[in-house]
Amino acid sequence: MRDANIGKIDLDTFTSFILPRLGRKDDTVIVPPRTGIDAAVIDIGHDNVLIIAEDPIFAVPMQPWEMFGWYTVHIGASDVAVMGAKPRYMMYSLLMPPETTEEDFKTIVNAIHEAALELDIAIVGGHTGRYPGFAAPTIGGVTVFAIVDKRSYVTPAGAKPGNDVILTKGPAIEAAAILSVIRQDELMERYPSSLVKEAQALCNQMTVVKDALLAMDAGGVTAMHDATEGGVIGGLFEIASASGVGMEIDEDAFVCPDAVRVVCEAFGIDPLAAIAEGSLLITAEPECSRAILHKLNASDIRASIVGKVTGDQKTRIIKRRDGTIASLKIPAQDPFWPVFFDQMVK
Repeated sequence: MRDANIGKIDLDTFTSFILPRLGRKDDTVIVPPRTGIDAAVIDIGHDNVLIIAEDPIFAVPMQPWEMFGWYTVHIGASDVAVMGAKPRYMMYSLLMPPETTEEDFKTIVNAIHEAALELDIAIVGGHTGRYPGFAAPTIGGVTVFAIVDKRSYVTPAGAKPGNDVILTKGPAIEAAAILSVIRQDELMERYPSSLVKEAQALCNQMTVVKDALLAMDAGGVTAMHDATEGGVIGGLFEIASASGVGMEIDEDAFVCPDAVRVVCEAFGIDPLAAIAEGSLLITAEPECSRAILHKLNASDIRASIVGKVTGDQKTRIIKRRDGTIASLKIPAQDPFWPVFFDQMVK
């Protein structure tokens, strides 16, 4: 399936059509919807702000429902954590086809509960029901909240010239993890089973909650963004665009697990452009970068400094491994989706 309309809405439509249609203007909205911004920030008075984010969550074929529940919490919570805030509350809407078994329903709900306990998050509401038209249980939306001091959060618009750019885990974490599950047989024919299993284990790294909170604890963070659709190259562009800065990035400096490289190679995917939930982009004051890396590495989160923020907005570039220079940009389509849906229609 090669459909350019799969995935997030394109940047032009988002900017020209959606952004002018945001309902009533409210001065308490400090951080409204913008390209690359992971969550909204609302002034609730008394020097506190409400940080709130929402995501849909789709089940991954061939994975247990326990993982679906885990994704629901961690992917939702990640969008709040990258704002420098510890997620505290959540709501979710679980929409199921009528034929969903009672056992599967209970497994999903219990997995969400267990993952919320793991992150110390209170579930405060939502909606659960069975409806025709759904092929599989789906989270119509998970909404995660935090309340923090108005001076304690960051946004992807905070990068400053001279900052280091740090990447955790490497590119295409989500793409490699999911494709190694749904296209396991093809991969097993070409590569050692141990490498395929290593790629599948990346499913447990599709979260940046711990990454983000550790970085904030180390200090010096100016911006964070999780590289979801459009991958690392799109995420870097979004930070640069939101912050009004330039960037010079070197792919040779990336952490890149062998499992990611192999899966992307097998399906002809550019790992830098592929969906990468679990890959956290951080900009930081250079004198603090080593402390951030130390704190991450001490918690078994591999990370590296991959470039610099500059003051030249016209120069947003990355040196690829082959020596070519490419522009940072949001890919016209994330290369993960065609490979994913090719499997779905077989």
